[in-house]
Amino acid sequence: ILAASCMMYSCATQTENNPFFTKFQTPNGVPPFDKIKLEHYEPAFQKGVEEQNANILAIINNTEAPTFENVIAALDNSSPMLDRVGGVFHNMTEAETTDGLTELSIKLAPALSEHGDNIYLNQDLFKKVNAVYQQKESLGLNTEQQRLLEKQYKDFVRSGANLSEDKQGRLREINKQLSTLSITFSNNILNENNDFKLFVDKKEDLIGLPESFCQSAAQEAQANGQDGKWLFTLHNASR
Repeated sequence: ILAASCMMYSCATQTENNPFFTKFQTPNGVPPFDKIKLEHYEPAFQKGVEEQNANILAIINNTEAPTFENVIAALDNSSPMLDRVGGVFHNMTEAETTDGLTELSIKLAPALSEHGDNIYLNQDLFKKVNAVYQQKESLGLNTEQQRLLEKQYKDFVRSGANLSEDKQGRLREINKQLSTLSITFSNNILNENNDFKLFVDKKEDLIGLPESFCQSAAQEAQANGQDGKWLFTLHNASR
């Protein structure tokens, strides 16, 4: 009983303290990076998928005639939590990734790929999107609304909505494989960039470079046990 109580308390505390579960209460909605921890991402992605699935189901089950508002706008606003957590997570994995983030991205990729396919290959949802698209000329939409409608329709078509059932099944398999292969490829490039080191031992080869840049390169070389040389890497060198 004590163990179960502790587990329930831990889960409840994690839910209450997860910054992604509510709108960011910060100036201009900036993510509260000081409060975001690695363990917050996966529960937020899971809850975000559940939230969007419920919103998608509401669009499909709406018995009113398909309109821009109850289909296109509703679909565009169907994933507030996924947008919050995804925006932070993908920016972090691109700009300041860690082993933990990399491992988690590989773990989540197949499920997120499947979630995307479940939306774009959903025939009931696509029928509603298509119904609005076919009457786009008579809807009196402004420029932004026209752009959103065009984009959503093309996203469905380009994601395989018009494919036969067997081809959609094959597409799901390919997307699932690509979801992890693309991450592995990006990580391989990142690792190669991080490992690259160019040592320069002739001062004349530095002609044209700013003095501050050369001083920094000399310090980097010294830190790597190559005193008297200059070390250049592929890291950001604007300092």
